Amino acid sequence: MSKHLCMVSNTAWSMWNFRRGLLSALIQHGYRITIVAPPDNTVFSLCDLGCSFLPLELSPKGANPIVELKLIFDFVRVYRKVNADLIIHYTVKPNIYGSFAAHLCRTPTLAITTGLGYAFMNDGWVPKVVRLLYKFAFKYPKLVIFLNEDDRLEFLSRQLVDERKTLLLPGEGVDLSFFYPSEKFPEDDSVSFLLIARLLWDKGVGEYAAAAKQIHISHPNIKFKLLGDVQADNPRAIGYAQLHEWTNEGVLEYLGTTHDVRPIIMESDCIVLPSYREGLPRTMIEAAAMAKPIIVTDVPGCRDVLLHDKTGLLCQARNVSSLTDAMMTFIRMTTAQRTLMGNAGRQLVSARFDEKIIIGIYFDILAQHIDGAHPVDN
Repeated sequence: MSKHLCMVSNTAWSMWNFRRGLLSALIQHGYRITIVAPPDNTVFSLCDLGCSFLPLELSPKGANPIVELKLIFDFVRVYRKVNADLIIHYTVKPNIYGSFAAHLCRTPTLAITTGLGYAFMNDGWVPKVVRLLYKFAFKYPKLVIFLNEDDRLEFLSRQLVDERKTLLLPGEGVDLSFFYPSEKFPEDDSVSFLLIARLLWDKGVGEYAAAAKQIHISHPNIKFKLLGDVQADNPRAIGYAQLHEWTNEGVLEYLGTTHDVRPIIMESDCIVLPSYREGLPRTMIEAAAMAKPIIVTDVPGCRDVLLHDKTGLLCQARNVSSLTDAMMTFIRMTTAQRTLMGNAGRQLVSARFDEKIIIGIYFDILAQHIDGAHPVDN
């Protein structure tokens, strides 16, 4: 009888966009897959792929104690209905509340921390409560998987997880046949920068806008583009008023959102992410796979996706001057230098972040934790 996996995230969109290659491989190898997430327009695509889908309403940023307590029981209800052999949790609330619920259902779990985010970059009672909940919830998964070593060490230093059950996974993987290089760079005097991110201050969008304004003074032909969703419910969100102020200055071009980043990456020369911290920034890996040089901050997650001066450039976080210097360094490069840097990035992705490598690691993990799996006994 085929093994039944339940995979849980805070959006169905992320399961389709980040993990459909994994899902397809699992189904081809005989696993039954049930996706649990809030429904969106990717549900039909997931079902066409061969997954079952069960909706679960959750707000990624909600903090109402009554609503959060109810969410645990919602998880229990769904997990009893699914009756999976193993549950894999992604993102904060599934990792915390889902782990509690699965323990109550005596179903083994894996937890994948896709990034630390707000709870580890800010103070206040909400981040402190989240960290405390992690400490209790992460007693239950068979394995807690991190996308970069800094995040793993952060959890260990705070004594939030037992080191013996931690594992490092080099990202979610990208399909190199889907993210392929463009044929050539534009001419040297028409450089185009692109930032792809949710519109949060913690993504360094403010620094990007400030650097763009500085560079525009002496290089008015340089283009600065911004692609990403406005996160109205996030405490670190950049509002529409600020966005309109930037675009009205005539320096920053806001592109909204898209279902396919490839054409926009292809039209750009350099992809920038001045984030304060990441799990492992997928957009930067996708850009490098398309042989685009990248500029990222020297922070956990970001620095893991490039080789400085070879596949891209590092700058300091929260530092407009450092970001400006890195962008000016790229502007001064010749087309041949940019092409060489982009090709090196493609080679790095092929060696470290190819989806096939990540899928192989998943199969190794499943061989250890689902074959002969039995209800948890602690």
